Amino acid sequence: MNQIHTRNSLSRTSGVSLHRQLFLSLRDQLLQGAYPPGSMIPNEEALCEQFGVSRITVRRAVTDLEAHGLLEKRHGRGTFVSAELPPSRPRATLGLIDSLRRTAAQTRAEVLSVERGPPPPDIAEQLDLAPQDGAVHAMRLRWQRSTPVILTEAWVTEAAGRHVTAEALRKQALYEILIAQGIQFGRVVQEITAVASTPFHARLLQVEVGAPLIKLTRLLYDTSRIPVQHLVAHASPERSRILMDVSIDAVNTLAAGSIFHDVG
Repeated sequence: MNQIHTRNSLSRTSGVSLHRQLFLSLRDQLLQGAYPPGSMIPNEEALCEQFGVSRITVRRAVTDLEAHGLLEKRHGRGTFVSAELPPSRPRATLGLIDSLRRTAAQTRAEVLSVERGPPPPDIAEQLDLAPQDGAVHAMRLRWQRSTPVILTEAWVTEAAGRHVTAEALRKQALYEILIAQGIQFGRVVQEITAVASTPFHARLLQVEVGAPLIKLTRLLYDTSRIPVQHLVAHASPERSRILMDVSIDAVNTLAAGSIFHDVG
C-alpha cells in the first residue's frame, strides 16, 4: 500500500491543535494527488504511527476531511478518497471583464451596506481624492450555494459611483454599473497578501478567528489612467484560489507580479 508522504512533522508548540495540523497535511497531500480518487488511505493505526499522534487526533482529522468532501468512510471496508476531488489546476484563462462576469454568474451577492462619505486617508490617496472629497462605499458578501466565499469592500469615486446604490447592486454587479454609465477600464493594479481572520471576517466568512485568509487589493483605472475603484476582497484559501494568466511578453515586467518585503 502506498503511504501519504509527510513533508514536515507535526508541531506541538505552534499553538495549532494536532488534529488541525493533521487535517491540513492530509488535505494538501490528497489535493496534490498522493492518492487517486476512489483509492483507500491507510487505516487509523498506520496514520497514528506515521504522524506520531493518537487515534482521537486521527479520527477528528479524518472526520473533518469527510465533512469537506475529500474522504468517505465505507462500513467494514475502510476510508476512501472521494471520487470527485476538486481539480488541482483549473483551465480558465480569462481577461478581467470575463473573470468578473464569471464570478457574478457563479455566485450570489448579498449587499451588506452602501454608504457615501470620505474614504480613509490611504484609500483617498490611491483614488487621488482630496480629504474632503466623498466616495461610495459598498460592502458585499458573495455566496456559492450556501457557502460564503468572498467578502468585498469597494470604494468608488463620487463621479464614477453616482448610480451605485444598494438596489442597483442587488440587480447588477458593480463593474456592470460602472460600464453602463460609460466607464471603460484601462488598467488594473493588484496586490495579493495573506492575513489572519479578524472576528468580523470570521463571522461573515464562517471561518475560525485567526484562520488564514487571501486578501486581494485591486485598484482600477479608466482609459484616461484616472483611478475609479479601490476594492479589497477577502476569501478563505480552503474555498478559493487566484489564477493568473501572464503572456510571455509580460513575463519580465510587473504585469507578471513582483514580490516586495516589508522588513526593517
